[in-house]
Formats: sequence, C-alpha cells, structure tokens
Amino acid sequence: MPGRECYHCKQWVEDGEAHDCWTTTEAALTADLSEDLRDAWERLRETAAEFGDQRIYASHNSIMFSRKSCYFFVRPKKSFLEVCVFLGRPLKAPQVRRSAPSSKSKFFSIIQIRHRDEVEAPVTEWIREAYEQSASLANPPKKTKRSTARARKTKRTKRAKRN
Repeated sequence: MPGRECYHCKQWVEDGEAHDCWTTTEAALTADLSEDLRDAWERLRETAAEFGDQRIYASHNSIMFSRKSCYFFVRPKKSFLEVCVFLGRPLKAPQVRRSAPSSKSKFFSIIQIRHRDEVEAPVTEWIREAYEQSASLANPPKKTKRSTARARKTKRTKRAKRN
C-alpha cells in the first residue's frame, strides 16, 4: 500500500492514515527508563510540582515545566535525564555540564541526572530559583528613552575625557 516515511519520527504512514508524531505524553517519554532513572524522574517532578502553580507538559522529546515561560525542562535519555534550567546567571558547579546565554536576560544550564540521590541541593535549589525568577526573566525591564539618553551622554563624556 502506498504511503510515506514521516521525516520527524521515521515511522511509515499509510496513505489516508492519521499521523501526529508531535503529540506525546509524559508516560510515553518515560516508559523506557530504567528503575533508577524512573525514580529520579519522579523525584524531580514531585519537587517541581510542590513549588506552586505551573504547567507541566510533554513537547516533542522533552517534558516542560512552565509558569509564563519554561523555567526548566527534562529530556529523558537512555542512561541519564538531561535537565535544562533557565536562570538569570550562568551556573558553575561540578554537576553542570554546560552553561551559556539563551537570551539577553537568561542563561541555560545543562545537568545530567543518573540517580534519585542526585535530585537534591544544589540541583533542587537551582530549579526553585528558576521557578521564582521565571516571571521576571520572561519580561525583563525595558530601557527607557531617559536611560538610553543618559548612557549616550556618559559615553560622550568618557570619550571627551580621553581626548
């Protein structure tokens, strides 16, 4: 029967068959996790859910935790959980694999979790900090005309002093 291969999920889709590979669930993303990773995932989810009102949803191959915007997400892998936390500063710690700017006001930090015992301070503190900062980082204060004019005047003054 004629059909096509979905370029996202590489699944064969028959002509006329409904196919939506973008729709996924937490259960589908965590189904193949080992017992240690499943325990770590459950502890991560419980910890974040205790922070307060938020939206937890699966998107493509990640599970997102969001208030106004996503403050962290978990990408389940075969041998670890890849946790990405968005903060107003870069993290420097042994647990952090990588940290870099993701926008003008945010930095992302990648952490790999392999066991339930790793879901404790400082990781949980960073996630709480991200939850608390998420509203302010989503809408950073905008520069006013007055502050921009003041900055230009300061630059001119510094240039004049150098010359």
